[in-house]
Amino acid sequence: MRKYSRSGFTLVELLVVIAIIGVLVGLLLPAVQAAREAARRMSCSNNFKQIGLGIHNYHSTYKQLPTQGAGTGELIVPGHYAHNSSVRNNQSLSFIVGILPFIEQQALWEEISNPSQFDLENPNTPFVGMNGGPWPAMGPTPSLYRTGGNSDSIQNRRYRPWMTEIPTLRCPSDPGQGLPAGGRTNYAACMGDSHNWSHTGVPHYNLNPRPSAFKVNYSRAAERGTFAHRSVTKFRDILDGLANTVMAGEIATDLGDRDIRTIGADDAYYGIADNPSLCRDNGKMDPEYPTKWAPGVAVGPSFAGRGYMWANSFPLNSQMNTILPPNKEVCMWWTWGGEGTMPPSSRHQGGAHVLMGDGAVIFITDSIEAGDSHAQSVYYWGARAGSKSPYGLWGALGTKASKEVVEEQLNQ
Repeated sequence: MRKYSRSGFTLVELLVVIAIIGVLVGLLLPAVQAAREAARRMSCSNNFKQIGLGIHNYHSTYKQLPTQGAGTGELIVPGHYAHNSSVRNNQSLSFIVGILPFIEQQALWEEISNPSQFDLENPNTPFVGMNGGPWPAMGPTPSLYRTGGNSDSIQNRRYRPWMTEIPTLRCPSDPGQGLPAGGRTNYAACMGDSHNWSHTGVPHYNLNPRPSAFKVNYSRAAERGTFAHRSVTKFRDILDGLANTVMAGEIATDLGDRDIRTIGADDAYYGIADNPSLCRDNGKMDPEYPTKWAPGVAVGPSFAGRGYMWANSFPLNSQMNTILPPNKEVCMWWTWGGEGTMPPSSRHQGGAHVLMGDGAVIFITDSIEAGDSHAQSVYYWGARAGSKSPYGLWGALGTKASKEVVEEQLNQ
């Protein structure tokens, strides 16, 4: 009798092989994910270095840093610092606009610096603004909400440059895209360890009828960072040394999920100035999900997400400060147009990148020594000009001329 031999796998053998493959995939997947995140983090750091190089080239050309709060129009009178216009930008352009030619965005810069009739919502019809003409040179106010209350008001999201996504300004780890945002940014100007009047700038504040000595003292006390809103800064002003001073920080953009890092909760103005942790102390975080604002807590409107428009110089869009350490909550006075505690943040694990004045990019961990998170913010009625930062090493890194020596070796 002839015997037949059967080749192949039994069902049990096949299931065992599949199980082994599944276990191996489960073991290897975290390593693959970690490798991908490491690559994204490196790309994010490289983008930041390009921005730093652009700032240095700008300074070499114009002998000053790009102004955070530059542009066309008269200095805004009190009460109208956030006014929107289609015929001027009301000095609300971020430092990023100025460095566009230095980060390989010459074509975009030329569209901004010249009048334009392109209408993003109606590409086949030339744009005609409220003045009967095209978009002005240097563009309208960068905004995502309607201007004024009359029937002729327009949405400046129809201006193409302000809605353009620039790859250099985006961290690959941040998935945010599209409306209700405009052109997003993951990199913001450092305003130091004080937030007082960072939404208006001291020049705006000085339009008020105050004694001249008060104005001078206020300016010295409030403008402690590398950048000061609507004021000119030069490298020579950074007395603490470029390598010891944060010039810009990474920020995560909002995804519409009430993340405490990417949309602001509202609280009392002087309450925040006197206690940067006021939102936390008042129980505004969800106790079940501490990274989210609690249900019922007032947060900014849909257009007021963090980093939602790279061209806008106001706090939520393109500013950060060194008061609370990275990835802490954004606590605001007036959730979309005011000032507040605005720490850097990121989608990376455990910290966020910062750009130092000398162009180095450093990853700052969430656990950096940050002094007293309940200490009064540095401003004229509080700590005086030149005071040591109450926010420890983190605060000292944010100030440009407080004569605080940074003795620790920062990881690069």
